[in-house]
Amino acid sequence: MDQQTRRDFLRLGAGTALAGLAGCEAPSGGQTEQTTAWTTRESTTTDETNRAIVEETTAPVAIRGALYLPARAWNTYQMWRDYDRSVIERDLGYASRLNLNAIRTWINYEYWHEDREACRKQLNHLLSTADDNGIRVLLALFEGVGSAPTEENLTNTDPMTATTVASPSAPVMKNSDRWDEPREFVRWLFDGWADDDRLLGFEVMNEPGWQPYSKRFARGMFRTMRKHRGSVPLTVGSTSVANDLDYRSWGSEIFQFHYNFPIDEATFRDALRQVAIIRERVDQPIWLTEWQRIRSGRGFHAEPEPDERVPNYSSMASIIKEFEFGNFFWSLMVKPAVVPSQRRHGVINGIFHEDGAVWSLDDARAIKAMSGDPGFDGRERSQWPEWASEIKEQTSENSG
Repeated sequence: MDQQTRRDFLRLGAGTALAGLAGCEAPSGGQTEQTTAWTTRESTTTDETNRAIVEETTAPVAIRGALYLPARAWNTYQMWRDYDRSVIERDLGYASRLNLNAIRTWINYEYWHEDREACRKQLNHLLSTADDNGIRVLLALFEGVGSAPTEENLTNTDPMTATTVASPSAPVMKNSDRWDEPREFVRWLFDGWADDDRLLGFEVMNEPGWQPYSKRFARGMFRTMRKHRGSVPLTVGSTSVANDLDYRSWGSEIFQFHYNFPIDEATFRDALRQVAIIRERVDQPIWLTEWQRIRSGRGFHAEPEPDERVPNYSSMASIIKEFEFGNFFWSLMVKPAVVPSQRRHGVINGIFHEDGAVWSLDDARAIKAMSGDPGFDGRERSQWPEWASEIKEQTSENSG
């Protein structure tokens, strides 16, 4: 990488990091991740450069994906513990209706400890079902943010208190003498699937950069991945391109960044324009692996305006298509926000209800348009699912 590209990575890194994180919640202390939201500033590029990078086109975006957890799973442990083949087959069938060709999801280390054989069968079923629907899987191994993976947190299904769960525990991540079992987990995965073309990539951890110990652990696991690697690319669930510069030295082959809640269209377009400049200079993909909607400048943990607590993917989708960024939106299934601070504010996201109705036809059409086909017919129901009504009622009471 030349020095100008390196400087651009560092300059842009403050931008794409934390307009808001979906499925992730930064720890309250010890933050090291790049966290400054994009701000409007004078562009350093010429009009000619911009036109060379961005051209209106009907060509499909190469990677069109969604983050996936079943609607009623509050964390990845619950996805695998309660694995239901009929639910997976139904949900990935819905994804194919949007012409998606990718999902981003997690295997779960704690569940693997309990039942490796069930985990093997379920993962093969997930990959086969995805393949049947023309979908490849970006599979994350560990989770860098969330509550401690205690039995109570892993199994909690209370709609008001269930939480995302970090994996593995902080004591394991902090002590390299306890890394033998996580390394065994990596080797188990790579022994079975390192050359599996149903996989789009192995992601060592989602957002490891919030704490020094989780980043150190992720780097150790990445070394094990490289030692046992096959043909499937390796990556890190990065919040920003600045972090990608560091992860590139690990051997990351796909750059990621997250940008869930831009403050307005102009700011989001400027962000993608500048990341597109980086994309032109490096020899590997850069994907936007978490995004949701425009949300008028409020911080991730602030209470959004009532009309900004619901899905609005169409507010971002056309801009992403304009720049042809491979991308994954949060989330395929309609579900209350998995991040507790968002859920307490009444935030819900997703495209499909469990019965196949969509929250918003505009959103479904905008996402499908990334494939070059904006046509989508279906039932629209912009209502909370009955099984989540308790959350809706309590958040409405608190807001009132």
